[in-house]
Amino acid sequence: MADTQHTGDVHAPPSEYYSGPLALKSAGINRSRSRNYQFHAQQDDTQSKVRRRGSIDDKSRHPRRFLIDIATIEQAILEQEDTNGDYQITIEDSGPKVLKVPTAASNGNRTMEIRGTYMLSNLLQEMALAKDCGLRQVVIDEDRLSENPVNRLSRMIRTTFWNGLVRCMDEAGIQKICADPKNTKPGAQPIIYVPYGDPHALEYYTGVARDLSALNIKVVRLPQDITPQYVKSINDQFGILTLAADVTHDAGGRLVYKPLPFVVPGGRFNEQYGWDSYFEALGLLADGRVQLAKNMVDNFVYEIKHYGKILNANRSYYLTRSQPPFLTDMALKVYDAIGDTEWLQGALSAAITEYLSVWTCEPRLDPTTGLSCYHPTGIGMPPETESTHFDHIVGPYAERLGIEVSEYKRLYAADAIHEPELDAYFVHDRAVRESGHDTTYRLERRCASLATVDLNCLLYRYEADLASAIDEHFGGQMTTDGGVTTADEWRKRAEERRVAMDKYLWNEAKGLYFDYDVELEEQSAYESVTALWALWAGCASHDQATRLVDAACRRFEAAGGLVSGTEESRGRITLLRPNRQWDYPYGWAPHQMLAWCGLYAYGYASVARRLAYRWLYTITRAFVDFNGVVPEKFDVVGMTHRFQVEYGNVGVDFKMVPREGFGWMNASYQVGLTYLTSHMRRALGALTEPEVFFARAGWSTDASASHTPASTPKPVPVFAMADARRLRGNSALHCALEAVLTTTDNPAYFDLPLTAVDDDPRSPASPGDTDSTADNSDTGETGNKELL
Repeated sequence: MADTQHTGDVHAPPSEYYSGPLALKSAGINRSRSRNYQFHAQQDDTQSKVRRRGSIDDKSRHPRRFLIDIATIEQAILEQEDTNGDYQITIEDSGPKVLKVPTAASNGNRTMEIRGTYMLSNLLQEMALAKDCGLRQVVIDEDRLSENPVNRLSRMIRTTFWNGLVRCMDEAGIQKICADPKNTKPGAQPIIYVPYGDPHALEYYTGVARDLSALNIKVVRLPQDITPQYVKSINDQFGILTLAADVTHDAGGRLVYKPLPFVVPGGRFNEQYGWDSYFEALGLLADGRVQLAKNMVDNFVYEIKHYGKILNANRSYYLTRSQPPFLTDMALKVYDAIGDTEWLQGALSAAITEYLSVWTCEPRLDPTTGLSCYHPTGIGMPPETESTHFDHIVGPYAERLGIEVSEYKRLYAADAIHEPELDAYFVHDRAVRESGHDTTYRLERRCASLATVDLNCLLYRYEADLASAIDEHFGGQMTTDGGVTTADEWRKRAEERRVAMDKYLWNEAKGLYFDYDVELEEQSAYESVTALWALWAGCASHDQATRLVDAACRRFEAAGGLVSGTEESRGRITLLRPNRQWDYPYGWAPHQMLAWCGLYAYGYASVARRLAYRWLYTITRAFVDFNGVVPEKFDVVGMTHRFQVEYGNVGVDFKMVPREGFGWMNASYQVGLTYLTSHMRRALGALTEPEVFFARAGWSTDASASHTPASTPKPVPVFAMADARRLRGNSALHCALEAVLTTTDNPAYFDLPLTAVDDDPRSPASPGDTDSTADNSDTGETGNKELL
């Protein structure tokens, strides 16, 4: 086959790149400035000795293409390179890391070498993607295998991972969404639970069960009043809960019911989750997937209407608990993309309903402090956990009665045994799960008694968002399901909460926010990175922000990003006291993303960019070294995803090619890239370690402010302008801005429009960055090989 040029995109999505007749398939010369990870090997078929090479080499003058017989090359690469048998090519494999592959230019008669872990793993991935497209033979461009890893990962998230995470509860997708990896009951019957007040859903899913009779689907209509006792009664009948749909009728009056597609986190989390969805929506919006983000807001509005709250996730065992609330900001960001005020009014009205009926009433509201706690209403052991998960807790009680643990659990679940200590334990355990931070020693055995920093920051943001949105979009007052509400009402609520947070959560001596135990009437001593959520919420004053950023950088900034808490707060780890996944040394995407946003808003752009670079480097390094992996979490101290901790690490178990990544990790990468300068992005593509980059680029590594909040230094992160516009009406941040502007002799911020400006001259420069005018989508190579 002739090696002819054509106009195809070398980096097109798999569905496009691998389409078309094989005889004509030869990807073209649309070359980006991509990093190449191999030397130009000599075209010599006489080479027989396989040499191991680990260097990063120059690109050939003429791009090459490989003619791949997928079955043959797949067998060869796995036999030679996959030495640990996990169907991945990683740095842990001990193969020679070089494979001879036929060239397209010679019709397969000559071979060239593909070298190094990164390119070989990309070859394995591309063959798997080509097989998905029904191909047995394919031509693959060298440029596709040697693509800059930043560009490749971002592209895979945008064109492959999001699609892999989409679910829909229609007839075509119901089997996939009904599958619940947490349901270990043999031969479990799929169950679809339909709300009492949704007759259209009942009609539709009854029809689906009839039409798909081979699946043996059971449709159950929930009672009008979903009590904790009822939810406990169906603990052994796991099922999926219906979500929103577009409902119409055709000309003949027949129901046209179209369930809305949505995104799941991935792995064993095969349903729409609460706070995961907010971060996923940020990534979807950054990638232009507006309709999916809107659908997820619509699903939350549906959940509030029919289930009484935004659920932990839409499974039956989650009916009594929620998750950290982000609906107002999520809805406002979608609104910015669609501009539908009527839709926004419906979403904000639902948020108000949940705020009043869930978060600011018993049992979650503490009347003494006026602050809120995580406190779900479920009863007993959470049924979705592994069968032996609570054996170490139940064991002493079973021993006391002289019976087996399994028998004790059966009797306890049947209310044949009453044990107040266990009841209290499970109240706190369920509260930990509602917090999203399951699990951590910060919250263990006390979560329902803690007015946490994170929850009260979120509720403050609800109040501030509602005040600014009602002012901006509804003239100061808005009609809701409960009547008319005003911006002033929400502004007052926000100020009352801020005062309470200053009184109970702020620690003046340490310069941090701490959780407050409403039972013991004292602050917790656990130092948590969630203290930085106060910046995202906008409730910290200028003085508080200055001290908070300094304290947080010293305590929580690790090599690979922000760590969840300090090692001292976590305490000593032993066989009887194992690591918890939301403690030191682990880092999570939500903590990074909220910190970046808050730091930028308060004038700490250089700190935000530095932390973003650390996190993105950790992700990119794992992606390159471990066959494209994008896991659920990282050890940010050791900068690895390879560790043993409770629940494992979702996203690492795949064969040949990752197809989903992990929801909020995908989002953090796409959003994080918008914080980086073009110089940082080029260094990231060259896998320049953070400390090396910061030292050579003269990048500040302290907690100094780099600009006034009156400006938005370039590159402007996604959502930053909209966030600044909303936060300018926030009283606490308003005072913080005025304090900064007074000390820097800048014009009054609130008299100026928000504008994007070049980086403040006091912020870290980028020595050697000759492309300072490049926009943030720069995909070029670095000219400085010393950065490698």
